[in-house]
Amino acid sequence: MKRASRAFRINKQLAERSWGRLPSRLVASLRSLTSDFSLSVGRGDIICLDEHWYIMHSGLLRSASRRRCVGIQVEMVSDFCNPTASRWAVRATVFPSDKSAGFVGFGDADPSNVSSLVRGAEMRVAETRAVNRALRKAYGIGICSVEEFGTIPISSPTEKLPPKKANGSSNGSGPKVRDRLCQIIRQHKLDPELVKAYAVDFCGTRTLREAGREQVENFVQQLADRAAKDRNSLLSQLNRYSQPEQEGAA
Repeated sequence: MKRASRAFRINKQLAERSWGRLPSRLVASLRSLTSDFSLSVGRGDIICLDEHWYIMHSGLLRSASRRRCVGIQVEMVSDFCNPTASRWAVRATVFPSDKSAGFVGFGDADPSNVSSLVRGAEMRVAETRAVNRALRKAYGIGICSVEEFGTIPISSPTEKLPPKKANGSSNGSGPKVRDRLCQIIRQHKLDPELVKAYAVDFCGTRTLREAGREQVENFVQQLADRAAKDRNSLLSQLNRYSQPEQEGAA
C-alpha cells in the first residue's frame, strides 16, 4: 500500500512539473492508473494531452511484460489492404497466458489518417495500432493509446503559448514553448545538444536565437509528433548531427 502511495506521489509530482497543476478528475484517474496498472509518468508510460490521459505503446508493452504475456501474433487483413494506396489493415492477438484464447485488436493506417511525418510507414503504424488495441483489451486498460491518433495534439489549457509581440518580431519562443521542448527531451530521452542542432537546421537559421516564434513552435510540434510516432527514426536523424561532416576532409 505504501509503495503504491509513493508511486502515485511521484507520478503526480512529475506530471504537474510537465503539464502544470492537474484538475481533480485527472488526479483521480492518475491515482487509478498508478494503482491498477503500475503506469509511470517518468518512464513515459502515459502522457497528458488536452486534459486527458493517454497511454504510450512502450507503456503497454511494459504492462504486458510485467504480467508475463506469453505472446503477440500479428497478421495482415488482406481484404482491406491496398499496397498501391499505402493502405494497410492488421489483426493482432495477445495471449496473456498459455490457456488464453487470445484478445484481438484491429488497426488500420493509410495516408489520410497518419501524420505527415510518418508517411511511407503506414504498415508499421497499422501494426502498432492493432497491437495497442489488443493489449488494451487483454489487460483492461480503458484509456486510448497515443499511436491510435492520426495526428497528436500537443497543446493543453495549462500550456497556452504567449502572444506575439506587437511588432511581430519576436525572436524568442516564450517560456511555455521552451518548457514543452524540455519536456519532450526528458520524456523521450533525447540528447539536448543534438535536438538543438536539429532545431537550427529545421529553422534554417545560424543559431536558435535567430529563429522566429512560429518556426520554433512548428519545430516543437513536429518533434513531439515524431518522437511519439517513430522514435527510432527520430534518433537516427538526430545521430546525424553527432557526426562531423567529412566531405572534403580527405
